[in-house]
Amino acid sequence: MSNVVAIHQHDQHDLFTDPFEGIPEDLILDRAMAILEQRHTRTSEILASPEDTRRFLRMRMAHLDYEVFGMLILDNRHRVIEVTDLATGTLDGAAVYPREIVKAVLKSGGAAVLLYHNHPSGICDPSQADINLTRRLKEALGLIDVRVLDHFIVSGTDSVSMAERGLV
Repeated sequence: MSNVVAIHQHDQHDLFTDPFEGIPEDLILDRAMAILEQRHTRTSEILASPEDTRRFLRMRMAHLDYEVFGMLILDNRHRVIEVTDLATGTLDGAAVYPREIVKAVLKSGGAAVLLYHNHPSGICDPSQADINLTRRLKEALGLIDVRVLDHFIVSGTDSVSMAERGLV
């Protein structure tokens, strides 16, 4: 009986202490990213929903103060083969070249992609440039029979799925 009380008291004590106290935030975030990336590998379950992807991308990009464009390269069952950042830019843009996107997909043997980029400005709405780029990449990847499933825009803790808005 005394063991049960001791365990209960120990659990209550843990509720009020920060288990990460004294550990640098960067190390905590790096470990969280490693866990998320491990969950989203080819051996993991198929991506279940856009919300799963949003959560992963927000964790990956919310803290950035410069624009990054990348993609999740998927196999034919929509399991992640690779997560890759392809272009890094400034506060309001990153140069994205369809040729480089196609090369990365061919190298990994992907069947589909989820595009992503962030808006450090805090506004998630797709710009006309975002819409045009998505269209160009969809056309380029279509030539090699790779489907663009979505293009996510992340800003802080918010995100937008261009597919949900009918823009993919």
